[in-house]
Amino acid sequence: MALQFYNSYTRTKESFKPIHEGKVGLYTCGPTVYDFAHIGNFRTFIFEDILKRWLLHSGYEVKHVMNITDVDDKTIKKAGDKGVRLQEITERYTSHFMEDLEWLKIIPADHFPRATDYIPTMIKMIEILIKKEMAYREDDGSIYFNIQSFPEYGQLTNIKLVEQKQSNRVQDDEYDKESPQDFALWKGWKEEDGDTVWDAPWGKGRPGWHIECSAMSSDTLGDHFDIHCGGVDNMFPHHENEIAQSKCATGKKFVNYWLHSEFLLVDGGKMSKSLGNFYRIADLKDLGFSAESIRYQLLSGHYRTKISFSVDKKHESDKIVQRMTDFHSLLERNNAGQLSDGSFPDVYEAFKASMNDDLDTPRALAIFLEWMKSANKRITDIRITDTEIGQAWAFLSSFNSIFGFVKEGELDIPDEIQLLLNSRRQARDEKDWARSDALRTTLRKHGWKVEDTQYGQKLKKA
Repeated sequence: MALQFYNSYTRTKESFKPIHEGKVGLYTCGPTVYDFAHIGNFRTFIFEDILKRWLLHSGYEVKHVMNITDVDDKTIKKAGDKGVRLQEITERYTSHFMEDLEWLKIIPADHFPRATDYIPTMIKMIEILIKKEMAYREDDGSIYFNIQSFPEYGQLTNIKLVEQKQSNRVQDDEYDKESPQDFALWKGWKEEDGDTVWDAPWGKGRPGWHIECSAMSSDTLGDHFDIHCGGVDNMFPHHENEIAQSKCATGKKFVNYWLHSEFLLVDGGKMSKSLGNFYRIADLKDLGFSAESIRYQLLSGHYRTKISFSVDKKHESDKIVQRMTDFHSLLERNNAGQLSDGSFPDVYEAFKASMNDDLDTPRALAIFLEWMKSANKRITDIRITDTEIGQAWAFLSSFNSIFGFVKEGELDIPDEIQLLLNSRRQARDEKDWARSDALRTTLRKHGWKVEDTQYGQKLKKA
């Protein structure tokens, strides 16, 4: 079966044909860095990771862009509530997000553009929309997109526009699908914005949320690219508005394939702090979860169906991950790597067909686990040829490069070293550089080397 995806825009399953043969431009909506990302957010990020891994496995060259929303209503409010500069909030939570990405074995994007670095690009795009009379200025210096000027508005989310004699406007970044309105491309400065302000030809202010992704995707991937992803909560208003402003500004088709992951339930219901089932990655670490166990739970259901994450399922997912790791060790003991010629067992074709069918991960997992059970028994009973052992190694290695379930060569970090590392991260969050350097020295004295990367702290044996 050729690779196909369910395209949210056309509401049909379509064969995948990239714009440029062998190359894929992929844009995924990243975090709004005003707080820690939670397990619901990471359902989407892990879905996007499996998509990217499968494209790479299928031989495509992938250019992946994930934006960082470091200016919007939420980030500004958080900075105001804390009485600190916007950058202090956004840098802190960007750092935590990058650490969570790495721990969850999510392959980093090729580019992580930050909205605040693309303000001039946003202004240019807004100027084009004004000149085309698809956007207009209000007395407070805000610029709004006129949704009536774009007849295709609402196609992604199946909204039918009603002709309005007078434009209704909304300045909030997020609003209800039942009341589509002209949305803010630029928000005129208000006192609560503090020093979060930029100059524009029509007056000082800041960009709206939706124009940010249009500008960043256009600058990094071009006006027309292959795949745009996000959660279903991004479909309206964010992605609907992206399509409108991008297509109107460039006059080109914006994106060929829109892929959206469904909501994540927790313990069968909505995640809520008041219910005590609101989990950050740090919370799940404290509960003893491994990255592999989390990945297994989130990939055991199809990305377009609601699945329920549960702490009660930890034991079950741990057992399955351990079986895979034990199978990896069994193959290593039988020198499988040396016996492999890169060929796969026959069952691989069924596995591949499942993944090509809109990333049907639950079916692909079922095929793999059934095969692994059989192969494991045959190796144990010494009823398997060297060729088959080599094929098993090739399949398991490829499977793990796609799903990331097998634990390989992890560092055994003593608790006291982990505490020192946590203290150093806190010092860096607080910009206490002297304490951070002192803790680095202490870690080195204990035989550990810490490096600061764009994804957070990386610990190695010295």
